[in-house]
Amino acid sequence: MIDPLRRNVWLSAGALFTSLTTLVCCVLPAVLVSIGAGVTVVGLVTAFPQLVWLSERKVLVFGVAGAMLLISGLALRHARNFPCPADPALAAACERLRRLSAGLFAGSAVLVVIGALAAFVLPILSG
Repeated sequence: MIDPLRRNVWLSAGALFTSLTTLVCCVLPAVLVSIGAGVTVVGLVTAFPQLVWLSERKVLVFGVAGAMLLISGLALRHARNFPCPADPALAAACERLRRLSAGLFAGSAVLVVIGALAAFVLPILSG
């Protein structure tokens, strides 16, 4: 039964990675500009021109992050009632994987919410 739990860790890690892209595309530039570090943003965009591509396609970035969160959440929900092995060492590993998956998923969800607020809500409020 540990194989589905390992899969959940990888799915949750994928959700975390896509959630981090929402921060890089939308939150980081907004925070840097708001604290007066616009030159830093220019330097980042010069060094990493992909940031412009991500920012221009923020709906796609958030769509992929949301899809990964949905897939990860469904896999976690499906595996929540899987029994852990009777062997104490394997049972401990099973519980550790469940906690890790849940923590990665929760962190990913928080990051996507923060990114969505910065990308979609704050421009409306400040405009």
